[in-house]
This record gives sequence, C-alpha cells and structure tokens, in this order.
Amino acid sequence: MGIQWTSDCAMINFSQRSVIALLCRVILGIILIYASIDKIVHPAEFAKAIGNYNVLPFGLENLLGIVLPILELLVGTCLVLGIMIDGAAIIAAGMMVVFIIAISQALFRGIDINCGCFKVTVENGGGHQVGIRRIIEDFIYLGMALMVLSRGERKWELYPKS
Repeated sequence: MGIQWTSDCAMINFSQRSVIALLCRVILGIILIYASIDKIVHPAEFAKAIGNYNVLPFGLENLLGIVLPILELLVGTCLVLGIMIDGAAIIAAGMMVVFIIAISQALFRGIDINCGCFKVTVENGGGHQVGIRRIIEDFIYLGMALMVLSRGERKWELYPKS
C-alpha cells in the first residue's frame, strides 16, 4: 500500500555522483575565477574592503588584498582544468569557511559594509552588502567543494591521477 524504498531509489549511483562532482568542480572554479578578476585589477579597493571588516592589522589587509585574489584565480583554474583537484578543493573549502566566519562576524557586529566578494569598485557594480544571503551562498560553495573532495571516481582530471 505504501511506498517501498529500495537502495536504487534512495542513493545516487557512482556514475551520477561523478557527474555531479564534475559540475560542482567546474561551477565552483568559474565562480572563483570570476570573483578574482575585479580584485586583481583593483587590489587597493579590495584591501579597503578587507579593512572594513575590522579584524586584521593594516599590513595584513594589503598583503591579503594581493594574495587572496591570485589564490582564488589559481584554485579556480585548477578546478576547471582538473589539475591537482584534491588540493584545490581543500583550499576552496578553507577559503569558504574563512569567508563564512568573516561575513558572520561583520553581520553579528552590525557592520554594514560591501562584502568585497565579487566586485570591489563602484563603477563595476559596487558589490553586495554583507548579509545572510552571502553566508548561505558561501555554505553552498563549501558544499560544492566538499562534493568535489568526496567525488569517488577520479574522472576528467589531468594531474595527478590516483
């Protein structure tokens, strides 16, 4: 009379999981590449956006304003091209955790600032304010990174093969 669940209905099979992981990998890589472009072009504005969070000393703001966008570009490129995927997924997951913590603390402290997530200059769209939406997006990106990390079968990868 009722619905009978079998293991075939409840679980994603191995080939579906690898396709989902591939989609997550490429989408997350494109998002990271896109997020890095405006920051690389305008490092001073990105350093100011980092400074608005009021958590880092001045010198580290400038260093992070230069290093973080390059890291995002590198990780995103590795994910899209299938190069060193495990390391890129771990770094992406770590970045998402840091972003979630930074945005959450700003939100809890009542700091109303541009998050610096994708756009940092006013003429390029001005960016988005910190808020619960940004935190949810970062949790989704974190889930995508973890899906890539637990992908199972190593398909569509250039280097290294395990």
